[in-house]
Amino acid sequence: MGQIQTLEEFFSLLRRRRWLIVAVALLGLLLAAVYARSRPDTYESAAVIQIEIPTVTEQDGTVAPSGAAQLLQAIEQRLTTRENLLAVIARHGVYANLPGLTDDQKVALLRGSLTFQSVASATAQTFGAPPAISAIIIFARMDRPDLAARVANDFAQGILDQSTAGQLDSARETTTFFATEEARVWTQIVALEAEIAAFKNANGAALPARMDAQREELVALDADLRDLAQTRVALDGQRSAIGPPDSLRATQLRSLDEIDTQLSVIEAQTASLNARRAEIETQLAQSPEVERVLSGYDRRLTQLQSQHDVVTRRMAEAETTQRLAEARQSERFTLLERASEPQYSTGGGGRKLVATGAVVSLLAGIVLAFVLDLMNPVVRTAEQMQRQLDLRPVVSIPDIGTRQRRRPPAAMGKLLDDPSRPILGLPRYAVLAGGATLFLVLAAAAFA
Repeated sequence: MGQIQTLEEFFSLLRRRRWLIVAVALLGLLLAAVYARSRPDTYESAAVIQIEIPTVTEQDGTVAPSGAAQLLQAIEQRLTTRENLLAVIARHGVYANLPGLTDDQKVALLRGSLTFQSVASATAQTFGAPPAISAIIIFARMDRPDLAARVANDFAQGILDQSTAGQLDSARETTTFFATEEARVWTQIVALEAEIAAFKNANGAALPARMDAQREELVALDADLRDLAQTRVALDGQRSAIGPPDSLRATQLRSLDEIDTQLSVIEAQTASLNARRAEIETQLAQSPEVERVLSGYDRRLTQLQSQHDVVTRRMAEAETTQRLAEARQSERFTLLERASEPQYSTGGGGRKLVATGAVVSLLAGIVLAFVLDLMNPVVRTAEQMQRQLDLRPVVSIPDIGTRQRRRPPAAMGKLLDDPSRPILGLPRYAVLAGGATLFLVLAAAAFA
């Protein structure tokens, strides 16, 4: 920071350059006031739209969740499109006094002059439900009061028109979607049921429902095979007891033929029972795989039925919402207050500009004073000399230059008649009072 390294040296700089800082600050303040005055006046008008809650409640007595916030957001996006803004500009002659602007510039200016402010509802909000709003305020800022009112009312009417149509269109689209979804899910359910029936017909003997009966049948077959085996053993014993057929009598031969016939029948029955037993064992071996496939079918069918139940319920709700929208029993948008022509302008931020200009000018004066002091480095204090030259001064002699002797108090109020010094010849407080009066007059004229 050059010579300025302590707070005392900074205050010394301000004292030495006070007139320069004051002059720069006053000049900047005057320029800021002139610039603020040159800005055109701005008039702001507002229209208020109230959102009325539905008159029909749910079955449990609660009000249906509000969808006004999403609907208003969609309407606002549609109203601020380029085509709609150009239509508003042409309809009301907005920016007709600025023929040099292009369409894109006019659209940007109009979009920046509009403000859609939502008013939150005071009712309790359900957890997870969308935010509820009770009103929306449309602000329009224009250079003429009548134009601001017309533009605000135009956008308010646009919201009213699109809200009614938007609710009905949204309800119809929702109903159509869920109807299509319900038909799609039902078609999948019918196709899956047909596939399950075909699989059961192809694997009817191996179905899990028949496993217990097949196991009981298998036990019965085993018992029959044991009985046949015992009968065969008995017949074989009788045949061995009769002896060889060469030395047998006619009655014994007939008995032997009967035994052979019975043995043949037993062998056929045994073969049939063994074939049936093998078939049952094969079916029992296939049952786990059939059960696994049927379980997969059941899971898919359960999922589809759950989807169908949800879609059916949502479709019923959508149909109810559509009927409410057609009967205008859902959320209603009403124009609570039309925009009127404002009597006073809101200004173009003149006070802020003047305040900002004063602060910036003061800082600029301080920076200029610091730069001038930096361009003329002078050792003014003993601390600066010791810091710069590493030498501690023994004696510090103050400035003893000739100064104008202070006038006595009685002479401070007199005006001096010195032609060579028309301003400096006046008392100091008179010069300051005149400058302050001139500044106040200019500032008052700027904001009048």
